[in-house]
Amino acid sequence: MTNDACTSLEELLGRVRKYHPQADGEALIEKAYRFAEKAHAQQKRESGEPYFAHPLTVASILATLMLDAPTIAAGLLHDTVEDCEGVTLEVIEREFGQEVALLVDGVTKLDKLEFNSREERQAESLRKMILAMSKDIRVVLIKLADRLHNMRTLKYSPPEKQRRIAQETLDIYAPLAHRLGVYKIKQELEDLCLRYLDPQGYQNLIQKVGMRRAEREESIRLVIKQLGQKIEELGIRYDIDGRPKHFYSIYKKMVLQNKPFEQIFDLIAIRVLVDSIPDCYAVLGIVHTLWKQVPNRFKDYISTPKPNMYQSLHTTVVGQNGMPFEVQIRTWEMHRVAEFGIAAHWRYKEGKQAGDELDKKLYWLRQILDWQNETKDSKEFISSLKVDLFSDEVFVFTPKGDILDLPKGATPIDFAYRIHSAVGNKCIGAKVNGRIVTLDTPLNTGDFVEIITQANAKGPSMDWVKIAKTSQAKAKIRQFFKRELKEENVAKGRSMLEYEAKRQAVNLPALLKNEYLEPLLKKYAFLDTDDIYAAVGYGGLAASHVITRLVEEQRRREKPALPPAPAPQPAEEQRPRQQAQHTGSSDHGIFVRGEPGMLVRFARCCNPLPGDEIVGYITRGRGVTVHKADCINVLSEIDSARLVEVSWDAEVKTNYDGSIQILAYDRDGLLADLVLFIGSMKVTISAISAKTNKNKTCTINVTLEVKNRQELDKIIKQLSKRSDVIEIFRVST
Repeated sequence: MTNDACTSLEELLGRVRKYHPQADGEALIEKAYRFAEKAHAQQKRESGEPYFAHPLTVASILATLMLDAPTIAAGLLHDTVEDCEGVTLEVIEREFGQEVALLVDGVTKLDKLEFNSREERQAESLRKMILAMSKDIRVVLIKLADRLHNMRTLKYSPPEKQRRIAQETLDIYAPLAHRLGVYKIKQELEDLCLRYLDPQGYQNLIQKVGMRRAEREESIRLVIKQLGQKIEELGIRYDIDGRPKHFYSIYKKMVLQNKPFEQIFDLIAIRVLVDSIPDCYAVLGIVHTLWKQVPNRFKDYISTPKPNMYQSLHTTVVGQNGMPFEVQIRTWEMHRVAEFGIAAHWRYKEGKQAGDELDKKLYWLRQILDWQNETKDSKEFISSLKVDLFSDEVFVFTPKGDILDLPKGATPIDFAYRIHSAVGNKCIGAKVNGRIVTLDTPLNTGDFVEIITQANAKGPSMDWVKIAKTSQAKAKIRQFFKRELKEENVAKGRSMLEYEAKRQAVNLPALLKNEYLEPLLKKYAFLDTDDIYAAVGYGGLAASHVITRLVEEQRRREKPALPPAPAPQPAEEQRPRQQAQHTGSSDHGIFVRGEPGMLVRFARCCNPLPGDEIVGYITRGRGVTVHKADCINVLSEIDSARLVEVSWDAEVKTNYDGSIQILAYDRDGLLADLVLFIGSMKVTISAISAKTNKNKTCTINVTLEVKNRQELDKIIKQLSKRSDVIEIFRVST
């Protein structure tokens, strides 16, 4: 799809006319073109080209997918609300109608709202997009076209941003294109991601593929000639061509199967298009007559289509020169669906979908809607999204012979809840292929699965949440405990919050004021504090997330009340400020008002740094303890009569301990890479520790020697740009 960019309105309209000769949508597209061109007139992209080139290319990609006029208009307008002064959704709706406004709103990110982390912003933007998808699937097609052009122009962005955007694209958007069957976009996105995530591996692969190009082209030519002659003898109308596999599929095989390039032989695929399904199987017979079939490499996606509507016959055979190659056989209509996926099922009939048939193809989208409201935690939402939508599928059979698709690694528990909540809740065992198995047994394609139920079963176990792979099953298990065991969940959640508050050294009762709780209650549609406790108890909310949000809300609303400064002394009795007010401890660099010579220590609950607003607390026998002004202990626990005004001595140059906590994707060599990265910023690491989590992430605590808060903030900002860093916080020691 790399040559799909239009350069003018006339070219764009010409492309639309090829698949939609009627002119009723042209006026809308032209109006959107003029509006967006004017709105973006003063803006430039990172490449330096006019910004309008981006929405025009997005609209061009949508036209290549043969989408309707409202979708193309929304593609032209998709960034106006987000990036253009004075353009609101109300303006878009007034000028272009509700349909276009809803599409634009669906792809508009939530950047203008406040979030704790980039991951939370990403999760909530994705949640918004998925809800919009449920109303209109065209939303995600616009988003995919938008991301495709952004990836094509990513070379103009800083390296850190390149890696972050490429990783997000590979994790979310390329698999989403796969789920929707839009393989043209999926494959290009994957190849572009590889270029930035492993530049050296990408270049090496290009060189190696190029070195064998002549040999492959000759093999393709001979295969096409030989196969074409045999098909003609049967009188079947056909089209045949050969194509190299895209780079990422070769790279993935090298990485996952640990194979050197020299041991990967099936670098090409022969595609045969025919008129009918009987012709497909006839051509398959010819292929297996001409060449020897590779065992276990035949897949019939015609009789068992993929959930994304893909249909084709795949077989791998060995050519006369000993080189394996894949043959794909399908009808022209199947090929159109294979290229354009969900877009191929869209019809230009008043912007409406193709009906019930399309709804069946989007069952997986309804699955998301079943569990996404139950998943409040951002990290869990993104993790669940990847598992449910973007992992490989397995196809299993019910006792009646119906086929269900589940993510790879799914268990009988996932199967039971996929059938019905009541089946899952009454499940006491399972049979796979007639044999009783444990409930944590992974299912494989072709398995016949039978769930053993009992009418008076007690219900699921909370351990099932860890066994289940699909978020649909996890959500239904949690719903059971939420409904049946609310009192136990409330008690358990209260206990978990108390433990987390103690771990973070904060006063939980002081945090449970109505004004601090209100944002949480509103965000998650809870009625009262018991709902929060229950959500934590059944696993819908992380205790650490609740405490963090309450502490931040308290800090935002409260400031410590300092005692009034003492009256100034007579002029003749006054001494210079540094002599009168310095503690005498130049290592700390702290002035204490009216208390010369006092011993100074820093509070470990908040670890203040130069640049932080600070306050002193007089501790009997231990001098003055310096806290951050917004420290929770200052705000809620200590006697305000002992507060004393303190300030930093700008002339004292020393280092202070600043501690951060990093949540990152776990991988080999991660800790070494982070140490080198931090070292490149000329910062000394005084302590570091790491803990691996169950969800393939790890938590890393680092203590750094820094001059002030600004230096620590800079380090946090640089680290947060890394693609392997999920979240990063400043913490106490």
